Amino acid sequence: MSYFILKAVLSGTLIAVISEIARHYPGLGGLIASLPLISLMAIVWLWRDTGGDIPQVAAHARATLWYVIPSLPFFLILPGLMEKGVNFWISLLAASFITICFYLAAVWLAGRFGITFEQGQ
Repeated sequence: MSYFILKAVLSGTLIAVISEIARHYPGLGGLIASLPLISLMAIVWLWRDTGGDIPQVAAHARATLWYVIPSLPFFLILPGLMEKGVNFWISLLAASFITICFYLAAVWLAGRFGITFEQGQ
């Protein structure tokens, strides 16, 4: 349980630090947030937790790629709506909903090409 708490504290601290940097320097905060730091941490935790299970770590990294691609429009939709005067929470909800739709489409499309997100694929 203490290992889980360590992972949670380190991961949460990273997010808190990024949000504080973004509060003062939005561009730098965006740059840091765009780095795959959380993914790298998750890959390291997974590697350690599975005893170096290469197929599982590789499957996780590949699945992350497939989920990053449909998430990119979120970062166009959210600021675009807010800049047009749409309320922050409505903009966030709309961008999130559209992103979920893109996720579902990506999973469906990947399945049409025989791509799955299971271990060893």
